[in-house]
Order: sequence, then C-alpha cells, then structure tokens
Amino acid sequence: MTAPDARRAVEAVWRIESARLIAGLARLVRDVGLAEELAQDALVSALEQWPETGVPRNPGAWLMTAAKNRAVDRIRREQNYRRKLAEIGRDQGADHVPDAGDGVGDINDDLLRLVFTACHPVLSTEARVALTLRMLGGLTTDEIARAFLVAEPTVAQRIVRAKKTLAKAGVPFEVPAEDERDARLSSVLGVIYLIFNEGYSATAGDDWMRPALCADALRLARVLARLMPREPEVHGLVALLEIQASRSRARTGPRGEPVLLMEQNRALWDQLLIRRGLAALEKSGRGPYSIQARIAACHARARTPEDTDWTLIAGLYEALALVAPSPVVALNHAVAISMAFGPQTALELVDELVDEPALKGYHLLPSVRGDLLVKVGRPAEARVEFERAAAMTRNERERTLLLDRAAACG
Repeated sequence: MTAPDARRAVEAVWRIESARLIAGLARLVRDVGLAEELAQDALVSALEQWPETGVPRNPGAWLMTAAKNRAVDRIRREQNYRRKLAEIGRDQGADHVPDAGDGVGDINDDLLRLVFTACHPVLSTEARVALTLRMLGGLTTDEIARAFLVAEPTVAQRIVRAKKTLAKAGVPFEVPAEDERDARLSSVLGVIYLIFNEGYSATAGDDWMRPALCADALRLARVLARLMPREPEVHGLVALLEIQASRSRARTGPRGEPVLLMEQNRALWDQLLIRRGLAALEKSGRGPYSIQARIAACHARARTPEDTDWTLIAGLYEALALVAPSPVVALNHAVAISMAFGPQTALELVDELVDEPALKGYHLLPSVRGDLLVKVGRPAEARVEFERAAAMTRNERERTLLLDRAAACG
C-alpha cells in the first residue's frame, strides 16, 4: 500500500470510527480533551504503520487498541498510576483487540454520554455545539464554521477553550440526572441536527452526502427520544430527521450527482422512514424542530411535486420565523412564497437579504436568487448568481450542479 492510499484509508476510517473511538476513550479516561488527544495519536500511528502493514481487518478496533495502549503509557507516567490503570483494565496487552463499538445501542450509549458531557452548562452554547460536532461527528473546524456561518479561527478557539474548561471543571463523563437534562437539551438537539445536516448535504469534498453522519445523528435522536420520552421537541427532531432521511436514495443520481427535491423520483423515498417520522410528529410540540418536521411532512405526503401544499409550507415558515428567527429561515420562506404566490414577490424578499452579514458567504443565497431570476425571465443576471454560488460552495458535486445551471442560462 502506498502512502497516499494509506492516508485515504485512514481518513475514511476516521470519519466512520472517530466518534465511537473518542467516546469509548472518554468513558475510560474521564476527560474528553485527553480522549481526543489519544485518538489523534492513534491516527498518527495508523498513518505511520498502515503503508507497510496494510489496513487491518478491523481498523476501528486497531485504532482503539493503539489509543488505549497510549493511555496506559501516559498513566504510567502519572502519580495516580494504579488507580487509573484499574479503570482502563489490566489486560490491555498487545494481543487484546477490543470491539470499538462496545455499548452501541444501549440507552447509556457512550456516544450519548459524549453529547451530554460536551453540552455541559459550564460551556457557552456555541462552544457546546462546536465541541460535540468536532468529537462526535469527526467534522473539521472548517466544516463546523460553514455550518455556523462564522470564521474558522473562531470555531477553533471555541473548541480549544471548551476542552480546557471541561478539564478544569472536572465534568464527569455521564448522562446527567433527569433534573439536569433540560439545561443541556437545546444544545444536544442542535448538535444532532447539525451533524445530520452535514451528512445530508456535505459542506466540502467530492460527495454530495455522508450517510454515516446521517445514520449517527438519526440513531442518537432515537436514543434521546427513548431517554426523554416526555419531551415534545425531541420527538419533533426525530420526526424531522426520519422524514428527511427518507429521501436519501433519491437525492443522488447514478453518478453521484445531486438531484433537487422537485426533480426526485418519489418512488425511491423510504416509506418506512416516512411512517416513523409521521408517528413521531404526533408526539411533537411547537418548537423549531417540530415546525420543520411539519414542513418536511408536507413534502412527504405529496405524491407528486404538484401536490405540494406550498401555501401551508409558507405559513409554517412564518411560524418558524417567530420561534427561531434567522436569515436562513427568511430565505427558505422566500422559496416557499415563490412556489405559492409567484417568483416576483419572492425575489423582492430575497433582495432584502443580499446585504445580510450572516449570509455573506452563504452560497444558497445567490443560488436561490439565480433560480428566481430565471423564473422572472432575467437569465443573464441568473447566470452571474449561479456562478457566484458555485465559487462559494466547497462541495464539488454542488459546484458542478451550479455551473451547469449557469451554463443553461445561455
């Protein structure tokens, strides 16, 4: 195996295994910052050894073993060696290969512990979400920055400070008691939602979707619903993710190219996921995730694009703007207005967002504006907007789609 091949293999394994790896290590060492450091050390070892030995049959377990061995070495250098060594286990010899997925699916899942630990109230809301996305989703600081529409150095500083704050405060690695969960719930929901979004529409890279992230987010949402069955907004998030995930097979073409919602083959939508989502919707409330789930349900119930109740969707976006106002919600509302009442009215709404600072680097703003300009018969201006959007996106599949749309404007 060549070094470039090994690097690609390591990167692929890291995307899949990093969350479980860090979560499993955090349960052992009781320090999320140290857990990430140990995981990164194991990653370096893989980059050094796999070009010579090849990718192991169970790469996740290989990384876990390497990280645990480094943990043992570190603890041996500390004064409290005997106590902490007992926590890791005395049988972590070279021949022992643990299962990197131990505990997955249990209500006290390591990944769920990691979410609640990283979302401790000692951290700011922004730091909680950024830290958990980094550790749970394996996202880079650039990807997190794009999700937040903030500068990359800002996210990097949040993550570093968050790990130091957790270590200094001695935050335990556990799912909190029931009376403490509410304080962290909104951040936990936000973390899961953003992880799903990154998998659903990848910020960067050659793939339009990263299904592993969607699967992790959906599983975490389901576990959270079992843990907190009386929280309507948890069920709202589950409903939203189930319905969104139902479209996954229809969102890409045979060559991996993106397929937009109105052009998708709805026969490919997963009806089981839709039924699960609609069932969860019955238990939801009136918060932002519940409202978004109702919007997704409007699409799921429409047998054809023409059957979509865009007037209802526009009204739901108005309701969403009341409970969770943001420029992105306003942009989505304009899209719904276009479908319900015509593109000219929507274009006027979008033009009001052009100078919005939070949308300065948001590629979907010029993309939506380009679409509206096409519909009102201004193709030359639309082409400029699509080209601008293509220059902003980091996703190669999306860039190709936008450039194709620009070319279609003549």
